[in-house]
This record gives sequence, structure tokens and C-alpha cells, in this order.
Amino acid sequence: MLEPKQVRRRKQHRRSLKGTAQRGHTLEFGDFGMKALESKYITSRQIESCRVAIARQLQRDGQTWIRIFPDMPKTSKPAETRMGKGKGALDHFVAVVKPGRILFEVAGVPKDLAYKALLRASHKLPIKTKFVVRRDYDGA
Repeated sequence: MLEPKQVRRRKQHRRSLKGTAQRGHTLEFGDFGMKALESKYITSRQIESCRVAIARQLQRDGQTWIRIFPDMPKTSKPAETRMGKGKGALDHFVAVVKPGRILFEVAGVPKDLAYKALLRASHKLPIKTKFVVRRDYDGA
């Protein structure tokens, strides 16, 4: 699963989920993409499960890009623990996703196959998404 090689600080404050994506909101690499319509924290497990779903649907044909990276640590305290005693231990990493952010991109496959693959991947995520096509895509 994806996680940073090292982090400057082990524990972070929660980042804001307000507003829309200011970067990463256009297709840069592939012909087709999946765009987020809601804001949410996406875990590294969810990203990996989407990657596997896309790879299986495309049968390792074409190329896939993951445009988000889980770089924010999330902590949790053990079950049945009393309040206080400080912040919990590092549990997992998440990516902050805002509306308009491109999550995955696909190239080298027909449009209908790319749609099926990204639709299957979207079922693995806790947010609404939209299938987008490159503006200069000619369908060849």
C-alpha cells in the first residue's frame, strides 16, 4: 500500500476539506479520468483497491496513473480507552481529496473499456465521482 517513506512529523492536525481543488483538476497524462465530486479523506487501502479493480478490468492493457497520494497520517486510540492521556498512535495514511480533483487516469484503451474500469473503481470509494474525457480526444 502507498505511504510516505518518511514524514517530518509523526502526528498532524486535520486539514481543511473546504473549497475546491486548486491543483490536479485537469487531465495531464491519460485520455480518460475519474474526477471527485465531493471532499473526503481517502485511505491508502481504498486507493490500492481501486488500482487493483482498474488493472483487472483492463486486463493489464493500457496505462494507469494514480493522481493522489496518501501523505497525511491519521491516529487512533485503542478501543475501550478512557479520555485523556494524549493523542493516539499512528494508524494509517490518507489523501485529502476535494471536489474537482482527478483521482485516476487511463490511456491506451477504448472509451467504453475505460468507462467500465473507472466505474468499477468508483464503487470502492466513499465519494461520488465523474468520468471525464480529454478535451482533444478524437476517439481513434
